[in-house]
Amino acid sequence: MDNEANVTYITLDGHVEVNKYRYVYFCIMFIVYTLIICSNSTIVYIIWVHQNLHEPMYIFIAALLLNSVVYSTNIYPKLLIDFLSEKQIISYSACLFQFYIYYSFGGSEFLLLSAMAYDRYVSICKPLQYHTIMRKTTVSIFLLFAWLVPACHVAVLTILSAETKLCDLTLKGIFCSNSIYKLQCVTSRVITIHGVVSLIDLSILPMLFIIFTYTKIFIITYRSCREVRKKAAETCLPHLLVLISLSILTTYDITIARVESNFPKTARLIMTLQKMLYHPLFNPLIYGLKMKEISKQIKRLLCPVKFI
Repeated sequence: MDNEANVTYITLDGHVEVNKYRYVYFCIMFIVYTLIICSNSTIVYIIWVHQNLHEPMYIFIAALLLNSVVYSTNIYPKLLIDFLSEKQIISYSACLFQFYIYYSFGGSEFLLLSAMAYDRYVSICKPLQYHTIMRKTTVSIFLLFAWLVPACHVAVLTILSAETKLCDLTLKGIFCSNSIYKLQCVTSRVITIHGVVSLIDLSILPMLFIIFTYTKIFIITYRSCREVRKKAAETCLPHLLVLISLSILTTYDITIARVESNFPKTARLIMTLQKMLYHPLFNPLIYGLKMKEISKQIKRLLCPVKFI
């Protein structure tokens, strides 16, 4: 414990040879962060300015990409500062805040993908009822639910962690994730139970719902004409790819917390970087290339002369 100003500081011990390669790390991460902000923000801007993209599917995509911007901004600026600092430290309160944002917006991604799956189900399987079911009010409720439910779940975990005594001030990571539980003197049973409930509510149940929904879509489209199958493939494939990516990275996150003490520091760093890099870069790439309307608007934005 640091008695100065009654502030507790945590040492981030997940960096590998940061003193030797600090400028290399800084340059690479700065470029990655810039790419994440630019790519995600560009697609959000395109969806915002084009009226024909103001449909539920594209609104959910914009929400998902905004999540990536907030998620990355929660990690990268602090990481860039750490690369240029002599000591890689963070106050425990700031660490908890980073933990809160990380899991709040991470959890909301599964719920947003669930909303997308339901939207595709209604669009493909109940096309005549689509505009009656997927009204602006329905979309707003889905968005509010996707952001508020994870925020409330993770708020409980954060408050409980803030009241727990620490026996270790060295975090085996480069930012604050569920590794903070390793710092606590005793693992609280309440935190463990609530963590399992949150995992079920925010990850497992939405994933099962998505799998069930897409199974129904594929069964119905398999019996339909070729045109319907093509439409289903074009709109559902990007969502499924993003779901697979998110599921793998969530598994990574859980694995790192469970086995980090047995892993070499370099291996832990590589696994952590995959969580930070892949998903925020993967989402805009998938939606920018695979969604025809978004792809067309990106081409117009980059090569306006061809479309005059």
